[in-house]
Amino acid sequence: MFFRAIALAVMGFMVALPVCAEKLRPEMLVTTEWLADHLKDPDLAVLCVDSTPEFYARGHIPGARQIKLSEIAVMRDGIPNELPSTETLRQAFSAVGVGNRSRVVLYGERSNLFAARAYFTLDYLGVAGHAALLDGGIEKWTAEHRPLSMETSSAKAALLTISPRKEILIDTAAMRTLAAKKPGSVTLVDARPAKEFTGEQLSEDVAKAGHIPGARSLYWMDMLVSRENPVLRPEAELRRMYTELNAVPDQPLVTYCRTGMQSSFDYFVAKYLGYEPSMYDASFYEWSREDLPAETSPKK
Repeated sequence: MFFRAIALAVMGFMVALPVCAEKLRPEMLVTTEWLADHLKDPDLAVLCVDSTPEFYARGHIPGARQIKLSEIAVMRDGIPNELPSTETLRQAFSAVGVGNRSRVVLYGERSNLFAARAYFTLDYLGVAGHAALLDGGIEKWTAEHRPLSMETSSAKAALLTISPRKEILIDTAAMRTLAAKKPGSVTLVDARPAKEFTGEQLSEDVAKAGHIPGARSLYWMDMLVSRENPVLRPEAELRRMYTELNAVPDQPLVTYCRTGMQSSFDYFVAKYLGYEPSMYDASFYEWSREDLPAETSPKK
């Protein structure tokens, strides 16, 4: 069959062969080896995303610039970790030297969780086409005994033109509509720990137990080798995880968690695997506050 397909292709025939419908986006991930070889690239912008000064101060990748989580995720209407205005976000990234020609590499606190949130934010601004996560983050970099710097790195503000993609940001009204759709027509992915999904344990500052009806569970850390070695699991394993969620190409896939942080990682991996995800930023925090229905059930 294989040789027949080649022969037909040579003869100019169009041959329909089974292929994976989701195409991997390898440019979204860089290795520590790649970064070490490109640290002196003039257009490279390495960003360390953190919430505490100590994370950056105790040693960062040479040339990395610090961007605080509080600059890209704010409290709004009593809901934590919401996106500020697009102009505020544009200025935050521009101030650390991210411009129209930058190649951005992200790493940060909590096993790259904050970096994934920064990636989602750049994608929301329409400028993630030249951004990537550092696979394994600072943990892998230091484990390999690569150089660290204690000096604060800064950069001139850069010209950054944004084209916001507001369609990837789902609000509560839209989430209610999606949750009410026919089962199987949309994939809702809950990125919280399994016990929070099932309702055995409440999420922090959330009064309601369980998950949005119809959602499936994929705890974001399950996609990492380990907390100490936070590299992504092999592509085949990641694909199996999303297949088990019944994720389908050309079908809505929405990630959520407690407040839109953990779901940023599920969003990143879904996009890395070739899906076209969106994210419910206010997540279960607002869903429960609005007293919307929740399911308590074993992990699916």
